[in-house]
Amino acid sequence: MAEEITIARPYAEAVFKLAKEKNALSSWSDMLNALTEATSIEQIRTLISDPGIPANKLAEIILEVCENKLDSEGRNLVNLLVENNRLDVLPQLSALYEQLKAQFEEILEANIISAYAISDSQLEKLVSVLENKFKCKIKAKVNIDPELIGGVKIVIGDEVIDSSVRGKLETMSVALKS
Repeated sequence: MAEEITIARPYAEAVFKLAKEKNALSSWSDMLNALTEATSIEQIRTLISDPGIPANKLAEIILEVCENKLDSEGRNLVNLLVENNRLDVLPQLSALYEQLKAQFEEILEANIISAYAISDSQLEKLVSVLENKFKCKIKAKVNIDPELIGGVKIVIGDEVIDSSVRGKLETMSVALKS
């Protein structure tokens, strides 16, 4: 896994640089998503792993599956990845690109895990508090986990804010065992 990320990083950085120069960050997100979806189709995965398929034929098939979702630079990326036998790193390339884009746009992704459903007003208030704390825009994704018992757990990057009942009980358990 780490090797694929290492391989994908220069491609993601090059795509990001190009997208930034052309002021096309969103369209590159769309193109990379379309490519990732296309290459995750089982039949396409089989073709990618088949060394008997000529590179130009494989590129042609992928471009056909993506139809008109790619511009000329997107098609060039497909040809480059096929030529270098790097189609397997498309999911990592796309994820790294999205991270670079989020950093550039100063947007952090927050995974909010709650024991119960959160209303829109509660989510807005929570996002506002997080934006003040982190001094940037927050894009929140909410998941429900009844095992938290109550409260919320927030994961932003490698930072975890755990104010769930379960988290507090675990902390108390550790303290009592010491």
